[in-house]
Amino acid sequence: MSTFFVKNEQINDNFIKITGDDANHIKNVLRYKIGDKLDICDENEKRYDTEITEFSGNDVLLKVISEKAYTTESPVFITLFQGLPKADKMELIIQKATELGVSEIVPVEMERSVVKLYGTKNDKKIERWNKIAYEASKQCGRQRIPHVLNVDILKNIIEKFSKYDIVLLPYEKESGKNLKQVLQSNQNVKNIAIVIGPEGGFSENDLAMLDLPNVESITLGPRILRTETAGIATLAMLSYEIEFER
Repeated sequence: MSTFFVKNEQINDNFIKITGDDANHIKNVLRYKIGDKLDICDENEKRYDTEITEFSGNDVLLKVISEKAYTTESPVFITLFQGLPKADKMELIIQKATELGVSEIVPVEMERSVVKLYGTKNDKKIERWNKIAYEASKQCGRQRIPHVLNVDILKNIIEKFSKYDIVLLPYEKESGKNLKQVLQSNQNVKNIAIVIGPEGGFSENDLAMLDLPNVESITLGPRILRTETAGIATLAMLSYEIEFER
C-alpha cells in the first residue's frame, strides 16, 4: 500500500482531505473506491490508517480509523554527500537512498566530477530530484520525506562535518576497516554522514581535504563499486547494522 503525505491543516476532526496531484493519483491512476483503505502520514511523522468516505470534486475525503504506533524511520539521521554523477544516475541514487532510509542528500561537485553544476541556477533540477524522493517515500512507506539540497562543493561540506558523530568514507583502496568495525568503535551514534566519490573517483586533493579526525575510511569489499552503487551499498549495510544488529 502506498503512503500519502499531508499537511497538518488537512486533518480536521478525524477527517483528512487529499487534494491536487495526490487526489488525482488516488482517483484516476490507482482507481481507489469508497471504502478502500489508505496509509497517511502528517508533518509530525504520525501515521494513520484511513478509509475513503467521499470523492468531492477534485478532492478525496478520508476518515481516520486509527493511529499507527510503529515507525518505518531509521533511528539515526543519515546524510548522503553524493559526488555529482550524470543526471540519470543521480535520480537512481535518490530513489534507492530514500528506500534505504536516508534523511537528506547533498549533491557534491568534486574535482573529478564529470558534471559541473555548483554556482549555476538549478531550481528545476533540485525540484525534480525532490519529487523523486517524494514519490519514492510514498512507494516504500516512509514517514519522512528526505530533502535533496542544493549542489555544493567539497570545501563547503567539510565545514559541516562537526555536527556528525561519524563521517563514513567508502574508498576502494581501504582494506583495514569495514562498516561493522567502525560502528562497534562508535556506540550510540545519532548522526552519520556518508561521502561518496563521483564517477571519476576521489582525487588526491579530495582525499587530502577529507583527512580529518572524524572521517572514517572504510572498505565495502574486494570489488570496486560504481558511484551509483557505492552509496546504496553503504546505506544497505548501515540499515542492517543499525536497525537489525543493535
